[in-house]
Formats: sequence, C-alpha cells, structure tokens
Amino acid sequence: MSAESISKRVHVRVKGIVQGVGFRPFVYQLAQQQHLYGFVFNDSQGVSIELEGESESIERFLEILQKNPPPLSRIDSLHVKDLEISGVAGFTILESKKNSSLFTMISPDIALCEKCKAEMQDPTNRRYAYPFINCTDCGPRYTIIKTLPYDRKNSSMQKFTMCKECQNEYEDPRNRRYHAEPISCHNCGPTLTLLDKEGRVLAKNSEAITLTCKLIGEDKIIAIKGLGGFHLVCDAKSDRAVLNLREKKKRPSKPLAVMFENIQVMEKESTLSEKEKELIASKEHPIVIIEKKSNSTLSKYLAPNIDRLGVFLPYTPLHVRLLQELQNPIVATSANLSDAPIIIDEEDIFLKLSIVVDAVLTYDREIVNGCDDSVVMQNENGKVALRLSRGYAPKSILAPSKSDKKVLAVGANQKNSMAFMFDTNMILSPHIGDLNSLEAFEYFTRTLETFKKFYEFEPDIIVCDKHPEYETTKWAKLITKENPNIQLLQVQHHYAHALACMAEYDLDEQVLAFCFDGTGYGDDGALWGGEVLLADCVKYERVHHIKPFRLLGAEKAVKEPRRVALSLLFESYPLDEVLELKNETIKSFTKEEIKSYHVMWKNGLNSPYTSSIGRVFDAVASLCGISQILGYEGESGLLLESCAKNITLEKSFSYKLEEEQIDITPMIKEILHASKKEEVCSRFIATLVNIILEIAQQHPLLPIILSGGVFQNILLVNLLVEEFEQRKLRYYIQKETPVNDGSIALGQLYYALKIGEKYE
Repeated sequence: MSAESISKRVHVRVKGIVQGVGFRPFVYQLAQQQHLYGFVFNDSQGVSIELEGESESIERFLEILQKNPPPLSRIDSLHVKDLEISGVAGFTILESKKNSSLFTMISPDIALCEKCKAEMQDPTNRRYAYPFINCTDCGPRYTIIKTLPYDRKNSSMQKFTMCKECQNEYEDPRNRRYHAEPISCHNCGPTLTLLDKEGRVLAKNSEAITLTCKLIGEDKIIAIKGLGGFHLVCDAKSDRAVLNLREKKKRPSKPLAVMFENIQVMEKESTLSEKEKELIASKEHPIVIIEKKSNSTLSKYLAPNIDRLGVFLPYTPLHVRLLQELQNPIVATSANLSDAPIIIDEEDIFLKLSIVVDAVLTYDREIVNGCDDSVVMQNENGKVALRLSRGYAPKSILAPSKSDKKVLAVGANQKNSMAFMFDTNMILSPHIGDLNSLEAFEYFTRTLETFKKFYEFEPDIIVCDKHPEYETTKWAKLITKENPNIQLLQVQHHYAHALACMAEYDLDEQVLAFCFDGTGYGDDGALWGGEVLLADCVKYERVHHIKPFRLLGAEKAVKEPRRVALSLLFESYPLDEVLELKNETIKSFTKEEIKSYHVMWKNGLNSPYTSSIGRVFDAVASLCGISQILGYEGESGLLLESCAKNITLEKSFSYKLEEEQIDITPMIKEILHASKKEEVCSRFIATLVNIILEIAQQHPLLPIILSGGVFQNILLVNLLVEEFEQRKLRYYIQKETPVNDGSIALGQLYYALKIGEKYE
C-alpha cells in the first residue's frame, strides 16, 4: 500500500464477548488481508482497534468483522470514530491495557474443540495424549480468571512458565494458540496426580490415568477434577458401584448423569432425536436429558423409576483420555454434600468426602471460580435450560436500553443465580444452587465478590424477592440498611418468572403469564405457585390461581406428597368418608395419623395455604400410588411424566373456573375412581393443558408466557405448543435462560431496568 492510497484512519471500539476467543489474531489477519495498517489491543472495555488505509478496505474490514466474527465471540456494540492519518506502516497487536471502567464480557468455559482433539490423538503431534490441550476455540476461561482483562498473568496459569515452543505459538498471530491464555504442553503445563484417600501419591500423568481406569473397573469411586469442580465417578454399568455411590453420598433416588465416549455409544442406551444430538455435541457439551431405552445395559439404579437419563460427552481432554482408555460410560456427578456447592479443590474432597471416595485424580492448575455442569433438554419449543452454568454462563445479555445505575439482583433461594446490570449489559451468573446451608451462602457471597472484582462493581440498587425467609432477601435488607445510599427493590416471585421470560425476548407489552412452580411468596403472605398474571414490565394483576389448600406440616409436606394429597381429600370429603376411602394415600397412614392431621388441617396448625401446582403434582403422584415420600425435588413430576401415555385432551379431568380461582376439587374426586395410574397421569397432564387453553381464550389478543419449574415437563409443553400453533396464538417460553428459579434474578434485573426507564 502506497502512502498516496491511504485515505482514512479510524478508531474502532468493540464490546461484547471479545477476549479469550481469538479476537485479536482474527483482527490481525483480517487487517493483513485488507492491506490495512494500525494496531489492536485488549482493554477493560473490550477490544480497541485503529485502522489506516483505503476507505473501501476499511469498510470491507468492518463488514466482515460484524458478519463473520470469531466463532466464540459475540459483538454487542461496534463504534467507529475518524482519526487523523498517521502514516505509520504495519499492523501490530499491542499489550493489553486496563481502563477505569470495565465493560468487556467474560467468556464461559468451552468444551474441547475438534482440532485439539485431533492433535491429542495424533502420535506425531507434540501434544499427543496431553490432558490439558486447548486453543483460542476451547478450554477454560471463567473458571481460571482472577480479574480483567483476561490475560495469562490474571489467571491461574500465571504460575506455569511457557516453554520456548509454547511461547512461540502464543506470540504468533497466525497461530490458533495466539494468546490462548491456558496454553501449555507436556513440558510446561499442569501435572496430573492420582492420590489415595489418605492423600498419598499413587501415580502421575499417563500412569495416573491408567490406574484411575483400573480402579473404576474395580467398582471404586474416584473424585476427578474437571473444569469448574470435581466429579464423583464410577462405572455406569455396575449396579454395585452405583448403589455404593448412592449409599455413600446419601442420594437415594435422584438421577445420576452419565458421560459417554461418543454419540454412537450413547445411542445404544438411549433414544436420541437429531436436535438432541446437536445439543449434546454443541461447543458447550451440556448434560442433556433424553429418553432411556428400556433394554439399556446401564445400571438400573442410575435413574430409578423414570424413563429419562442425563447424558453428556467428555468436554475436557482429560475426560477424553479417560473414556478412550476405559471404553465404558461413567457416572459423573458433582462432588458435593447435600445442598452444598461443587467442590473445587482436593483438600475439601479429603475433608468432606473422604468416606465417599477411594481415590482422587487431580492437577495443580487452580480452579479460581467454581462452575457446575449445565443441564438442558429439548422439547417442541426448542432448547430448555434447566441449569445454566459451564459453557453457557456467565450469560451476558445486551440490555434494550442503557442503565445509569448499577443494579444487583440476588435471585431466589432455590436454584440461585445472581444478575448484574451496568451500562447496556445484563449478566447472569453461573448456577450457585440452593441456599439452605451456611456453606452454600458463603459460595453465594464468594461469587458476588468475584463479579464485583471483575467489573469494579458496587450496586446502586439491589433487587430481591419478597419472601422474608429467603437468605437473599435477608441479606439484601441488611446491606441496604447498612448502606442507606443503596436502593432496595422487591419483586414478587412469580412476577419475576414472567419478567425473566420477557427479558429473554425483550418484550415490553402486556402479557398473559402462566407462572406454575412449587413455591413462591405471595402478596397476601400465602405460598403461591399456580398463578395466572396480566403483566407488563412494571406492574401485574393476579387474574387466576389454583384454589388454595393447606400444606400439612408446612415444609414437611414438600417432601411427603401424601400430606398434600390428604389435605386435598379433606377439602373434598368429611373425615369419616376420608377414613373409609380405599386409596394408596390413605393406606400410607394409620387412622390415628389421619385424625391427627385432620385436626391440623381444620385449625390451620402448621398448615399454611398454598396455590402451588408443583404441590398438586405431588398430590396426584400420591393418590395414584406412584410416590408417597420424595427422594429429591421434582421427583413426582418426573414420575408422572414417565407414567403418562397417549394423552388426549378430550379425556381430561373436570375442574371449575370460578372468578379468580381454579377449583381442582372435581379432579381429585375423579382420580379416586380411575382404575390405572397411567390413566391418572395422562388425564392430569391433559387437565393442565385445558385449564391454560380456557384461560388463554379469555385473552385472545395477549401473548402467552409459560414460566416456572412446572414447564420443565416435556409432555405438558409439547401439548401446549401444538395447541398454540394450531390456534395461531403468540407464545413465549424461555430457551436460553432457565424456566425455573435459576432466572429469577434476570426477571428482577429487568424490572429494575424498566422501572428506571419509566421514572427517568
């Protein structure tokens, strides 16, 4: 390019997910192709580029950059400003700079890419069989970052000095490992070590993998360090190993996820649609809930009494090596205690799970930020996110407008995640979990401090739920009391569900929202959960709800479906008739117990009212004899779904819409006369569909929202989608964010944004 042909110089500011994703080498190579001069560097706001050359070449550069950016990147904004021509030749990549304001988005961890996988399987490659291979298209990000900008010195790779060969790759803009911060090889990377349960070294590196496989083959339980925490691993085909794991972890029936070497092996054990295969093999490699074959050779104790199974592919090179050598699927479940966060270092494994594990396979690269596996499934509407974590989170969403305030939303008590808003960014943290223990809440505060450090974030507004006993609510009230300059907003739980869906689709209109879940604190102090709301972004009206019934024993009823069923029977029959009923619920109690519970019910003793459809699922499971006591949250829904067959809407149970109340008393009475549990489950799902359709017909011009944990039920959603499509109704169901409590924080954030817009 001659000096005479230079006609323009511009500064380009790019914001979004643009660090740790190969953005700078992409810019470098694109600038070379277009014969442009200038430079590019990372800073705390994203990527800064200066370009000089022919005007047409600059325009082509910008067009290509926006239309075909690097595959893992996401451009949220791109601003161009004219500069004076400098006349300096060449294009260079400069060292990262730190600005006062932090606006760049952090990339989630990404599963091993096909190029790296091919290299580690090539005996002639210098990284052959290397269990920590990665490049700019794959590997750890969020889990190793300490602060921004995302550079090696700001990550847990700082302690590993690159060898000469890795350094050359790292500094070569034409190499796909250019500034891949976790870059390493056999000569300069982390060391793999197998320890016995006393912490003594058994083997290292390749020998550690071989010995680990041998132990798994002997039905041992091994704790294995992944990207964002440890898994507890055992042979997925061994009843003995799986039962041993269940007994030691005190997890009697909750399904266990299974990792397979490849899709082909997975298909032998499960029924996979093409869409499910795409989800399983996506760059995130999440756990995907699929249908298990009845003749599966896997242990029958993996997912007792249900026809579903959580499956995933190896997403780290270490997992790939293990599965290839083992030639057998493995259970890979999060290493934690009940209600506690995933364990991220071996010291805690020895401290908390020493009676569970027989050995620990670990390595000396620190996990800075814990991050559990993501869980998704496929229904007629598309992907359903059940747990947003590794691969998907931190989840950054471009806000529809700029916020002048920094907002922190602290979410719900179950399936907790938190959300942050600043400038035009909305960020949903990875899954934190249920905040039922001190350890879990410490994980919450640790995650909060991590994001505050990332973005130099101090909230102007904190948004929480209205439930006075939520740990997040108590924390938010305490912080705002101690800091009067921080504003406190509270958003009703089910309204936050609706708002989360509206946030995902950027809706700013009135909607008809069906918010069905297990529990949420209502405006009247009762426990809501079967709510139909007329809502917009700043207000809502409760137009329908399940007729309230009592929870016998309050929290105890959540774990004992029979208590819920008994309460609904008390609503329908006098005590003497209840005692004479020939039903599975009644059989599970003594007559004295039933009489005692009736006193509780009649006098409201430790028996709060609820309108929860989640609890109705429990009651139906009890009445038809599927389950009287639950092993885990949501079990009754999965059992009902597995049992329901050949659902037809014409064969639903009866119910009444009486002004605001949805009275299911007729359904309870009809269930007692149904002969088969399959009939009960099928007719119950059909009843819910008909209730929703009847109410939707009363508001034909409003878009429909389905949100809340009940809409994780595939059969229910598939039937609704089919009916909505036939009736040409506009509807929205979350795909990219959890439909359950995992996105409550996002709904809270959206409310703060919209209420701020209204009163500006």
